Amino acid sequence: MTNWYIAINGKSQGPFSREQVIGELSSGRYDANTLVWRDGFSDWVPATSVQELQQNASPATAPPPPAAMLTHEIDYEIFGQEMQFVEIELDTNESVVSEAGAMMYMHDQIQMETVFGDGSQSSQSGSFFDKMLGAGKRLITGEGLFITMFTYTGPGKGKVAFAAPYPGKIIPLDLSSYGNRIICQKDAFLCAAKGVAIGIAFQKKIGTALFGGEGFIMQQLDGDGLAFVHAGGTIVEKELAAGETMRVDTGCLVALTQNVHYDIEFVGNVKSAVFGGEGFFFATLQGPGHVWLQSLPFSRLAGRIWDAAPQTPGGSQGEGSVLGGLANMFER
Repeated sequence: MTNWYIAINGKSQGPFSREQVIGELSSGRYDANTLVWRDGFSDWVPATSVQELQQNASPATAPPPPAAMLTHEIDYEIFGQEMQFVEIELDTNESVVSEAGAMMYMHDQIQMETVFGDGSQSSQSGSFFDKMLGAGKRLITGEGLFITMFTYTGPGKGKVAFAAPYPGKIIPLDLSSYGNRIICQKDAFLCAAKGVAIGIAFQKKIGTALFGGEGFIMQQLDGDGLAFVHAGGTIVEKELAAGETMRVDTGCLVALTQNVHYDIEFVGNVKSAVFGGEGFFFATLQGPGHVWLQSLPFSRLAGRIWDAAPQTPGGSQGEGSVLGGLANMFER
């Protein structure tokens, strides 16, 4: 049975069956322009524009039963606080894929292989064109053409670990719990079970493309298994109700579910944007859906390091000496 949801005063109500929604609309309790949503809709729409909710319409075709799990099932444990790493436990012939340079250590019976494309089963078993397509997607997102695959070939269980590239948190995501798809920053992906496809998510609006902070393209993780993304600082998770809107700094957005509507909004006050240090644009997120935010984007961290670093060879800055710049007179 398809679950329907109704947006009332910015809050989601439901789930309802199709018949219940039709009954509520017929009774006059809800206006005909009330926003509704069900799985498969890209956004909330007025009830009057949905043919299925007309009393003489036939119900929508039931979705097919879920297919068997295609992604390798892996176990994991995350260690550390600010500089984390994830240790993944593999059974015989199980595999995990990761970005180049992320591996920290591994069991001696784990085989490391560089593969062309994104490492998903479709790209490995498909034609040369499929492999080129998977590699092209990675190239567009700013990543390399190749990805590293780690496969355990020994008896029992083997372990391989992947480290975070800078201070922050590693977020484990079970894609099957989020409609088999997550949209994330193009540099947030750390590793995933074999079978997760790493693709691209194009932003449909030119404003989002030009001013979104992360550019026109974000990464799209598809599959029914575990994927791990990394973000800076402290991670905040928000569950947005139907119609609920949140504005965030564009760099603080880490990931979102596919049902969240993502757009860019002008601050509207040039003085605040120029002198307040916050920039001209915010990311506007509208539910329903789940979003992950980070308190310390890498671009902000890099900017602070650049500002504090010496700008001339042999220079120094901020040592706290009472002599200040006078001490530099004696440096050779």
